[in-house]
Parts: sequence; structure tokens; C-alpha cells
Amino acid sequence: LSGQNFINSSLHLFKPPALTLWHRTMIHQKPGITYLVYKPFGMVCQFSGEGSTLKDLHPFPKDVYPVGRLDKDSEGMLLISNDPHIHHRLTDPKFRHTKTYRVQVEGQITPEAIAQLEKGVQIVLPDKQRYTTRPCQVKKIVPPEHLPPRNPPVRFRKSIPDSWIDITLTEGKNRQVRKMTAAVGFPTLRLIRMAIGQLQIDDFQPGDIRKLEPHECLSCFQ
Repeated sequence: LSGQNFINSSLHLFKPPALTLWHRTMIHQKPGITYLVYKPFGMVCQFSGEGSTLKDLHPFPKDVYPVGRLDKDSEGMLLISNDPHIHHRLTDPKFRHTKTYRVQVEGQITPEAIAQLEKGVQIVLPDKQRYTTRPCQVKKIVPPEHLPPRNPPVRFRKSIPDSWIDITLTEGKNRQVRKMTAAVGFPTLRLIRMAIGQLQIDDFQPGDIRKLEPHECLSCFQ
């Protein structure tokens, strides 16, 4: 992995949202530092420990840490910040900010399965409690042509086809997307977080890093 994969032009932003009182307060306070990272597959969301960690990507300041989590076997958008407002807004469940994932599943997913996902399915949480997921947005998409290859590649079974969906959640339970697709009979093969709010990574490669301007962080809250 390269620790110097900084990019300046791949970030795609929609029209900035209208400023709320919280946004205006944030702007007038001294901003923290926030990085947008494409977390590679196989890397854990921490700066210490065995195996591949975030410290392998870049010499980040000592006071930053990940905003939320992204599983070791998932990849894509991760924010790393020392801004307490960013952490609060994006990790407190009451704000229900959106997160969009691009998901490769085993089998040709059916309209019935998509409808089940959108309505909500039962999953089992780490404490063994059953939980019904909130309604969400799910769309079947054509296999994306320009995604970066995963290292190592996904293991396929030649006798079973695969398909792709985009799923947008307003919550983040432990391994939620994987549990949801398994619950409707289509196990997840590859999982990439593509967006938080309206902040997207379209052309990033695994290991790429971009330091965000303060006003860019606002698009995460929509």
C-alpha cells in the first residue's frame, strides 16, 4: 500500500446543503482536521494492532481517529477526524444520516428480495437479540465497470451467478448489510461504502486519501 496516495480532484460533491443553526455554529468554530480515505479490503479501522492498520496508509496526526467503523472485510469510504462535532453528528444514531454501499451478492437477486430489504428484515445483533432493520433504499445495478480490483480477488463459484445492488441505510448495526443480504438468501461477496450523506468517492483507489475542507464536511450530514 502506498502511504502517499493523496488526490485532489476525484471527490464528487452535490450542491451544498442549506446551512442549519448547527452548521453555522460549526463554521464559526475552529475547524478540526478531517481526511477522506478509501479503506482497502483487509485493513482494520484502527492505528495499532497486528496486520494491516490505518497507520500503514499515511503519517496521520496523533489526535485523529476513525469516524465510525468499516469492517476488515469491507472497503471504501472512511472518515478520519479530530473534530468532535463530526464524530458526534455521524456516530449518534438519532441523526440518521445516510450511508450508501455498493454490494456484490451471490446469485441473481430478485425483485422480491429487494422489496424485503427495503421494507426491513430481521437480523441477529452481537448480543443475540433479534432486530428488524429500518426501511431503506435498494436498487439493482448493472455490474460496475470501473471499480478498483479487490486484493485478494473475490472467490467465485462458476455454477452460481452474481449481481450488484446499491443500498442506502440510515443506521449502522454490526455487519448489517451482510446480515441483511444473507437474510433474503443472497450472501454478500463484496461490500464497498460509496457515500456518506452526499459526500461520495467515485474515482478513488484503495489507499487514496484526501484532506477535506471544512465546508466539504457539511455534505455528510444530508
